[in-house]
Amino acid sequence: MKVIGYARVSTEKQVKEGISLEAQEAKIKAWAELNDSELIAICRDEGVSGAKADRAGLKKALEAATEHKAALVVYSLSRLSRSTRLTCEIGDKLENAGADLVSISEKIDTTTAAGKMVFRVLAAMAEFERDQISERTKLALHHKKSKGEKTGGDVPFGWDADDSGKLIENDTEQHVIKLIFDEWGRGNSLGSIAKRLNNDGYKTKRGSKFYAQTIKNILNYNKSLLKTAA
Repeated sequence: MKVIGYARVSTEKQVKEGISLEAQEAKIKAWAELNDSELIAICRDEGVSGAKADRAGLKKALEAATEHKAALVVYSLSRLSRSTRLTCEIGDKLENAGADLVSISEKIDTTTAAGKMVFRVLAAMAEFERDQISERTKLALHHKKSKGEKTGGDVPFGWDADDSGKLIENDTEQHVIKLIFDEWGRGNSLGSIAKRLNNDGYKTKRGSKFYAQTIKNILNYNKSLLKTAA
């Protein structure tokens, strides 16, 4: 088996705690020797955060591992990345290239069936975490919308926002929304509705012309408000 090592430190404190670049490299060399593997190179990043995806040493290590279909060996997953999501992305990239990932501390070794299972569990936990974050975000936005508060981005057409972010009806724009729903209810196309509003001199929130997509966005937003109210 061919091996590409990767080592990283971000602070001087890590050197004092015994996970210096030299200590990591010694562990990688020992692993390669114990597993009768050919150590081609050890790439390193010094003084670089593990949260940063664009690292020169990591990039070089990944390129070498995929080129040689080698095992990328690290002292621990924390040296590879501080982000579970990025770690899983790196694992997927290596797998797609026919390469492997080995973490000595966590005993993760995708060259074995057990190692692959552990890494897949890690990937599943990362996906679960992302889904939870998305779910919490949706609930928070739904709560803000139900209270008539701005949920981010531009203030929607038909409303103004006070200093607290609470939405207040804009009478002129609410009149336009009523016209849009009336026309839409009669079966008129989005383009024809936009044309009528432009001909009548109405303007968007930014003072520009209406287009079919503008009408669609207004309809969708206000239909979601009706669902929230229900």
